[in-house]
Amino acid sequence: MATIVVMPQLGNSVESCIIVEWLVSEGDTVAVDQTLCSIETDKSTMEVPSTDAGTVLKLLWAEGDEVPVKDPLIILGEAGEAGEDISALVPSDSAAEEAPAPQDSPEAEAPEAPAPSFATTAANGAVSPRARALAGSKGIDTSSIAEGSGPHGRVIERDVQAVIAQGPAYTSAATQLGGTAVSGTGLGGRVTTADLLKPAPQPPAPLAATSADFPGASTTEKLKGVRKVVAQRMMASLQESAQLTLNTSANAQGLLALRKKLKNAEESLGLGKITLNDLVCYAVVKTLPKYPAFNATLEGLDFTLFEQVHLAFAADTPRGLLVPVIRSAQALSLKQFSAEAKRLASEAIEGTIAPDYLSGGTFTVTNIGSFGIESFTPVINRPQTAILGVAAITPRPVVTAEGEIGVEQRLGLSLTIDHQVIDGADGARFLKDLVRAIENIDVTVLA
Repeated sequence: MATIVVMPQLGNSVESCIIVEWLVSEGDTVAVDQTLCSIETDKSTMEVPSTDAGTVLKLLWAEGDEVPVKDPLIILGEAGEAGEDISALVPSDSAAEEAPAPQDSPEAEAPEAPAPSFATTAANGAVSPRARALAGSKGIDTSSIAEGSGPHGRVIERDVQAVIAQGPAYTSAATQLGGTAVSGTGLGGRVTTADLLKPAPQPPAPLAATSADFPGASTTEKLKGVRKVVAQRMMASLQESAQLTLNTSANAQGLLALRKKLKNAEESLGLGKITLNDLVCYAVVKTLPKYPAFNATLEGLDFTLFEQVHLAFAADTPRGLLVPVIRSAQALSLKQFSAEAKRLASEAIEGTIAPDYLSGGTFTVTNIGSFGIESFTPVINRPQTAILGVAAITPRPVVTAEGEIGVEQRLGLSLTIDHQVIDGADGARFLKDLVRAIENIDVTVLA
C-alpha cells in the first residue's frame, strides 16, 4: 500500500523548506532512513531521511520549490501501483492554497465553487505561485499550457520558462503572413501583423570613441535563504530599536598570558584549544548577571529579563551569517564553554546545526578582530537589547608609572545598546566591569 513521506518539522521556528536537490528518482527503491533530498531552511541545510521503505511512485515537488513543513513530499509504495491509488493520498487542500484569488467580476458574486483538487488542470487554476508570478511578469497566459510537469499536471516555474524559451506566440493572421519577431505588442505579448510589418530597427551609430562598455556586464538575483533573512532582520533591528554604540579598549596582556599558558598546558587537561575569543566571551558571561537589562529581550512593550545567560555568537559560514546559541552558558566551566562553542561553530559552518540552536539567545557577541578591525558598530540581534563587538588587539602607546613612553597591547570593544531600555551610563558601567573582568581574566575564570 502506498504511503506518504512529509516535509519534517525542523525546529519550532521553521515554517517551510526549499528543496535543494533530489537524491532519488521515481522508480528508485529506498530504505528506511535513506536520504531522499537535501533541503534548505532560512538558517541551515539539512537532509530528509525516508520514514518508510518502498519504491518511489511520485516526487510531489521540483528542485527549488518551497514546501511547507508537514506537507506531502514524496509517495512510496510497491512498483506498478495504480495511479488512482496514489493520487488519493494527496490532500486536496494543497491545491486550494495554490489556486489564484477570485477576480472582481460578476462571476465572483456567484456561489463559491468547491476547492479544486490537487489534480486540477492548468486551465482550472493549478499553477504554483512562482509560476504565476513569472508568467505575469512575461505576459504569458498560463491557461494556454495544457498540462504542467508538476504533481498531477500542476504548472510550475519550469513550465513557464519552457514557454518563454519557445519565443512569443503569434496571432492567426501573423502566422499566415509569415516572418519572425523577437517580441509582440498584442494581447499576452502575442506577435501581430503590425509587429511583422514594422521596419526593423537600425542599430545606433557607433560612438566616436569608447574606452569600455557602460555600465558593463552585470547580474541581478533575488536575495534568498540565509542572506534574505539577515537582510530582513538587520533592517528590522534598526527600525525597531534606538541603537547607541559605546567604544572602549582593555589591556590584553592578561588574556595573551593566560592563552599562552593554556596552549602549553599538559595535553591530557584538554585546555590547548581554548581561544582568546573563548576567554572574552567567558568574561562576558561572568559580567552579564550583574546587569539584567543587558541579558534581556524587548518585544513591543514586553521587557523580559532572564536569569540564565544564553550567549549567542556570530559565525561566518559559507552560507552567510549564522548566530548559534550556547545555552545556560553561566553554568559551564571554561573548558565546557569552549567545547560547546566549537561544536556549534563547526555545525554552523557545515550546515548541519539544528535550527533550535540558532534561536533563543539573550545576548550576542560578534568578533571580527581577526580581520584587523579596531572598532565597529555591531547591530543588535533583535529582540535582544545589547550586543558586544570584539575588535583586534593592537599596540597602543602608554605612559608608564615611571613617566616613560611604552607600548601596550589593547583589545578593542564596541557595545551597542537599545537606548529604549538601557541608558548610556549603564552601558558605560557594563563596559567598565567587563574591561576589569578581561584584564583580570585569570581570576575571572575561577569565579
